[in-house]
Amino acid sequence: MIATKFDDVSIFPTFIITPLTYLGGVFYSIHSLPDSWRNLSRFNPILYMVDGFRYGFYGFSDVNIGVSITALVFLMAILTAVNLFFLEKGVGLKN
Repeated sequence: MIATKFDDVSIFPTFIITPLTYLGGVFYSIHSLPDSWRNLSRFNPILYMVDGFRYGFYGFSDVNIGVSITALVFLMAILTAVNLFFLEKGVGLKN
């Protein structure tokens, strides 16, 4: 919706998704982080997705699995509402 050129499409994955992935506990446990970074990581939705996979594969996770599921459902509801709002307004749609 925001991209005006084909090159603008790669901005979101490059500058948003990739850093969130590296800071989301993919390669390490968040328990190894200092308290300030651990608390900041709890606002990262990638952390909850990674913990869901970790719990599914290994049977343990850094965050309670109920908290992970609740956070992801809450985020999904918010993003669905935002998308429906933009669809209703017609943002980015051609006439």
